[in-house]
Amino acid sequence: MNDNAMRSNSTRFATEKSPATGSRGMVVSNHPLASAAGAEMLAAGGNAIDAAVATQFTLTVVEPMMIGLIGGGTAHIRTADGTHTIIDGMSAVPLSGHATMYRPVPGGAPENYETLGQENVVGPKSVATPGSLLAWCMALEKFGTMPLADVIEPAIRHASRGFRVTPYLHDCITTAAPDFLKDALISARYLPGGSALKAGERLMQGDYADALRLIAQEGAKALHGGPLGAAVAAHMEATGGFVAMDDLTTYTPRVREPIRTAYRGWEILGPPPPAASGIHIAQMLAILEGFDLGALGFGTTDTCHLIAEALRIAFADRAAGTGDPDFIKVPVAKIMSREYAAERRAAIDMARSQTWAAGVMPGEGANTTHLTTADAAGNVVASTQTINNLFGARYIVPGTGMIPNNYMHNFDPRPGRALSIAPGKRVTTSMSPMMALRDGKIRFALGLPGGKKIFPSAMQAIINVIDHGMSLQEAVEAPRIWTEGVALEVEGGIPEPVRDGLAARGHDVQVVPTVAGGMGAIGFNPDGSLTGASCWRADGTPVGVSGGLARSGVRFVLESAKPKAN
Repeated sequence: MNDNAMRSNSTRFATEKSPATGSRGMVVSNHPLASAAGAEMLAAGGNAIDAAVATQFTLTVVEPMMIGLIGGGTAHIRTADGTHTIIDGMSAVPLSGHATMYRPVPGGAPENYETLGQENVVGPKSVATPGSLLAWCMALEKFGTMPLADVIEPAIRHASRGFRVTPYLHDCITTAAPDFLKDALISARYLPGGSALKAGERLMQGDYADALRLIAQEGAKALHGGPLGAAVAAHMEATGGFVAMDDLTTYTPRVREPIRTAYRGWEILGPPPPAASGIHIAQMLAILEGFDLGALGFGTTDTCHLIAEALRIAFADRAAGTGDPDFIKVPVAKIMSREYAAERRAAIDMARSQTWAAGVMPGEGANTTHLTTADAAGNVVASTQTINNLFGARYIVPGTGMIPNNYMHNFDPRPGRALSIAPGKRVTTSMSPMMALRDGKIRFALGLPGGKKIFPSAMQAIINVIDHGMSLQEAVEAPRIWTEGVALEVEGGIPEPVRDGLAARGHDVQVVPTVAGGMGAIGFNPDGSLTGASCWRADGTPVGVSGGLARSGVRFVLESAKPKAN
């Protein structure tokens, strides 16, 4: 897919970034040093999985507000033979967890998971059992070609030598600063002298570099049973947290089959439950397939209204019926069925917005990062990783340099619901590492951070390419909208007349700076080249690898230093 290959309905707006091209590989992540780390693996002869794991480790250093070893994530891997695998490394409720472990804020709305004292948001009690490190090591062992010590080396380098803070990181530190003041270690690192690190200042993390060196030597067991795990468990016990050594040693990443759905002659693949993304993207596409979005046009009042109604339907069903399939029977078949989509589509009123109730029930029984990598052999990785909120639980585990997740905030603190707390239950996530195929060949892969806004944004990027004929760069940068039932958030790029038209149809329109975070994508062109795209919403950087080794048989002959005879 070259940059203009799908521009059937020409949509023109100025993109802020330029795509990258490559013939031997491509890495797209939300930080240039992380993308460079992945490209370094490709240049050294590694594959897309080696590049992805190296990129993830480096992101824990340069994007510490988004991703960490005490976190979780979902990776979508396509190997050169066309096989798709989902590796679920999502965080889980500690074994000591139970449905009434927190005190919900009285009178909260159904979607409000706040608790008294913010115990499920900040500090040790908000930490869930991590799965990210184990999942990365599993991916490397099953599909990679390089040793763990090699792929982790760039992360160690940047942690020990330091790197320059970006304006984006500075803004994130400023946002989290009030909670940082509750922990001496994280305050000393990010608020030296009481002020947030400024853009351009160097951030060094010597203790975290030591932790990474230990992992390079011992593997994932350094955290899941070894000295790093002992430090985490001891700190939890001392501070009232719930994660214990048993949680760390018994956790296992899950290997799952992807969700597959058809859309206008394309095949769209994404993660299955407990991820909410794959099934609800499939659901929304099935609903929208009954409308000619291309003819309606990108960013028009009609198109935005239809997307908003599809989002409301999906979120109503997500709240009622999507969760960890080990604990509830998720009605996947019904949610994705064409019959159910037709039923919901028929109830859409083009003249006004509606409040939608769930049409499914379970059977008996937010700040993130994303990377996409590809190599010339046909291996592709789309991986979304997080410690949940910005800087996770907002403290550093003493002696490790690691910032834990605050994933317990994603569980409903009230019993008897699809997302209520139960020991070992995995987080339901909106992570959307998506891939799109045409005639059995991969055409693009994409993903982004952004909590509940991830899968609606990924879905909009998919229809930007397929329905509106956008280039990949346009698709990731295009203005977005989002709602889960009440206010309709729209980015400033949606024109004012469209916003007025939506308000006239009953939408509570609110203009916001961004909907979700920086999207990264890779397109696969007919000539075998790759296009990498990242958007303006984060420090996203595509790095392409081209060129290659010298032609076989070529030798460089040094001219003799001896004077030539006359």
